Amino acid sequence: MARITRKELKTDKFALEVEQTVDFFEEHRQDLVRYGGIALAVAVLIVGYTFYSRHQHAKREAALYHAIQVEEAPVGPPMPGQNINFPTQEAKDQVALKEFSDVYSAWPSSSEGEIAQYYIGSIYADEGKLAQAEKSFKEVAEKGNAQYASLAKLSLAQIYFADGRDSQGQAVLQELIDHPTIFVSKPQAQITLARFLMLKNPAEARKLLEPLRTQVGAVGQTALTLYAQLPPQ
Repeated sequence: MARITRKELKTDKFALEVEQTVDFFEEHRQDLVRYGGIALAVAVLIVGYTFYSRHQHAKREAALYHAIQVEEAPVGPPMPGQNINFPTQEAKDQVALKEFSDVYSAWPSSSEGEIAQYYIGSIYADEGKLAQAEKSFKEVAEKGNAQYASLAKLSLAQIYFADGRDSQGQAVLQELIDHPTIFVSKPQAQITLARFLMLKNPAEARKLLEPLRTQVGAVGQTALTLYAQLPPQ
């Protein structure tokens, strides 16, 4: 099986943001005024549950943040100012997998759990364990919200291509092209598909890249670079 690195899997930290909590009292102010004492007991229960939920949310965020700190920790001899470092990549991966697995096990249905499961897949893929990586990405792709699911699908497509399942990879990327998200844009999915089609189907890759060449910024630059690498017509 081909080795896929985390860089190829697009584990951009900007795409791994945890949702913000909503202020309970602002959202329910009118209801509390309208029902007054009649709903007071219910309101107390709801407020109590909200504070518990917020506490749990803070715990999830803290646990995920610490796991990401481990994942981003340097490998090598300790340096001044470093809080976390590991002697080898293998040692770091073991701890990171444990941290992310704990987050996912504790809160599998939360955004933090989805992000943790995505990181687990990325680590497995980086280690060349594509079967385990595929399992983790599928969990997010099938059960996560649309944004995190799109990231998982992008990674799944690359695993499919690396494993020789080209038709599955193309199908997943076409789905992302047809249904882009803020985490995986249509141009990003098009470029990813074009990159894999360059040798096997250069004509189709050319069709995907052609309209992107005039776009301003990284998309246009990448499209121009790949277009120049296509074999002559």
